[in-house]
Amino acid sequence: MSEDAKFSFSKMRRSPLTLLVHASVLLIVIMWTFPTAGLLISSFRDKEQLAISGWWTALSSSEQNLIARTEHPDTQVNRDGVYILEGKILDDDGAAVDVIQFGWSSKAPTEFAPGDTAPMRKGGTLTVQEDGSYVMTSQEPFKGSRGKRIFYTAEVPPKFSLDNYREVLTAEGIGQSFINSLTVTIPATIIPILIAAFAAYALSWMKMPGRGLLIALVVGLLVVPLQMSLIPLLRLYNDIGSFFGVGAKTYLGIWLAHTGFGLPLAIYLLRNYISNLPKEIIESAQVDGATHFEIFVRIVLPLSFPALASFAIFQFLWVWNDLLVATVFLGVGENEMVLTARLRELLGSRGGNWEILTASAFVSIAVPLGVFFSLQRYLVRGLLAGSVK
Repeated sequence: MSEDAKFSFSKMRRSPLTLLVHASVLLIVIMWTFPTAGLLISSFRDKEQLAISGWWTALSSSEQNLIARTEHPDTQVNRDGVYILEGKILDDDGAAVDVIQFGWSSKAPTEFAPGDTAPMRKGGTLTVQEDGSYVMTSQEPFKGSRGKRIFYTAEVPPKFSLDNYREVLTAEGIGQSFINSLTVTIPATIIPILIAAFAAYALSWMKMPGRGLLIALVVGLLVVPLQMSLIPLLRLYNDIGSFFGVGAKTYLGIWLAHTGFGLPLAIYLLRNYISNLPKEIIESAQVDGATHFEIFVRIVLPLSFPALASFAIFQFLWVWNDLLVATVFLGVGENEMVLTARLRELLGSRGGNWEILTASAFVSIAVPLGVFFSLQRYLVRGLLAGSVK
């Protein structure tokens, strides 16, 4: 066998480790894709079907326990001293239903089969056929402002609609909360980028005493939990705010909080990139008499755009989806509530209306997805900066 043939054959063969890595990546992709796909499908499903069956049954019919009402009592007829209400059960669209079971009481909604005569109180009866036609009798006249209830079980075809999205997007205050989230997120993304870029350049190309200690401190701050520093930071901000007469619940406070929480990662990420820029470019600019500020603005910043975009993605996603910091530093007033807090309020204090959670999830990730896909080509380049010489 020739050397070229051996080389081609060896390239076709993959090591077990390579196959394991590929299988692991495929498994991770599936684990992330299936729940997201299920969430998307559920967001378009009818809330009644969503409550009783999983998203994987979205394309099949399902049995549902439903409630219908008879014709108005004014339509009753008297036959030989017996009062009768007759009619046919129809669905919301006015179509006929196939009744599987029925009942006249909420305690036993599926007690009788189609065609059976169910005894009711005071000598009354109820008969429901498979096609939904019913006959209700009573020894006394039917009274009330609306028809009597009939409980039944029917096979319901799959239903899809935009009702969940319509409820979320038309909720009171959702527009103001969307603007509030943008007001918080955009400055809270730009400010740490600007500060971190200056710091990363200084730690990379400016000689100063204790530079290594500062770098180690930045790396150490990466492991500090947000929850540990949240309350001390809030107390410090309140003390400073009261001294200068600045209120606690302001946008300035949440901008500074997100800046502080995001700076360690920003400095670490940008320094890894900036420190690996060609040394000759920096030295040539210094020989030409350029100051550090001119080098930073005219050379370093344009070359560092992949790293800046990488951090911008992380910071924007973190701030946009944040609820804890926004609640602590901005509050939950009607005029200050961010989008995540507003969507939480839509669920109710006891978890009511939980079916709109699926639509709320996709409403909240619409903007981050747009930011990610517009900047994702720079993500890998920025993250891998400094890893290969």
